[in-house]
Amino acid sequence: MTGAAAGIPKGLIPLLSATNFIIGMGAFVVIGGLTPLAGDLGLTPGEAGLLLTVYAISYAILSPLLVALTGGIGRRRVLVAGLSLFTLSNLIAALAPDETLLLASRVLAAAGAGITTPITAAVVAALAPPDTRSKALAGVFFGITLAQVIGVPAGSFIAYTFGWRAAFWTVTALGLPMLALLWFRVPAGLSFQPVRLSDLGRTLRDAPAMIAVFFTATFLGAIYMLFTYFTPLMEAKMGFERNMVTASLVVFGVGAVVGNWMGGQMTTRLGPARTLLALSCAQAALMVPFSLLPLPLPLFVILVALWSVCGWSFMAPQQTRLVTLSPQTAPVLLSLNAAAVYAGAAIGSAMGGVVIARFGIEALGLASGLMATLAIAHIVLSRRLSG
Repeated sequence: MTGAAAGIPKGLIPLLSATNFIIGMGAFVVIGGLTPLAGDLGLTPGEAGLLLTVYAISYAILSPLLVALTGGIGRRRVLVAGLSLFTLSNLIAALAPDETLLLASRVLAAAGAGITTPITAAVVAALAPPDTRSKALAGVFFGITLAQVIGVPAGSFIAYTFGWRAAFWTVTALGLPMLALLWFRVPAGLSFQPVRLSDLGRTLRDAPAMIAVFFTATFLGAIYMLFTYFTPLMEAKMGFERNMVTASLVVFGVGAVVGNWMGGQMTTRLGPARTLLALSCAQAALMVPFSLLPLPLPLFVILVALWSVCGWSFMAPQQTRLVTLSPQTAPVLLSLNAAAVYAGAAIGSAMGGVVIARFGIEALGLASGLMATLAIAHIVLSRRLSG
């Protein structure tokens, strides 16, 4: 995104979007390199998937607490501190001699990301006029979407070609110059409403708001049940190797770019709740065919693209909905929503491992589709409670 909404300093959205690109690549680099990582450390795909589960659980727990604890500190300092911790964690992962230290590095990474990403959203949500807020938020989260297009496939190619450690080295190298850019380009003294632990407690007791937040975990839990194990699924059922795995992830990433744009457009035209309901129905239908693999290559490419478009249209309407529900506690709600993203990823990846162990990897599509029906019920209930 190159434009800036009125009221937002010029260039701030692209800068924060680039920051989220690094966060997104570092968070999900495990997915593209799951097979070489597992082979090098002597792990099964399910055991290697635990790296994403640990990251997700840590993010879900730490993000709201850290955002509340740093609520009185200048936004620029918090952003730089969060990205510094995230960059350091990827350096530790690149040097980790065993699974234990690698798991510990993912906890640190979750802490850094859990500070950084919600603050990027809160800054833009506070500065953007209401009529441009959904587009501004889509711009900030475009970086995470772009990580799906470039970061995850590139990480996969690097992991297969040079080893999984090289993928973590790449994230570290990207993070270092961004620290300087954030410090010198993000304006000092940005106006914001400080949040406290008491705001977190009050928000946690707000049942309609929390049910709205938990929809994120339901929606993404279904997606990550399949997406966490997407690489070994393609290898096992489509017979793909490095180049085709990378190409498939590129298709998924291009769909994510389209979805990021489409989510903002749908939200403007349909409203956030209707958009989320339509996307939930689409996900329930699109994931089941992954249990029918192998499919003809053109049909498989179309299926991956549609799945990605619908899945990544989700963030802008959900963010807009939460900010509209409670503008006063928007930073807390956005951090809880970011936590719910990774809670959903943790739940989905853990359940995917169970499905593989009990029913085989071919059952992932059907199981994910069934879980997506819970998202449909969830958004209907949430709409009624929140009005």
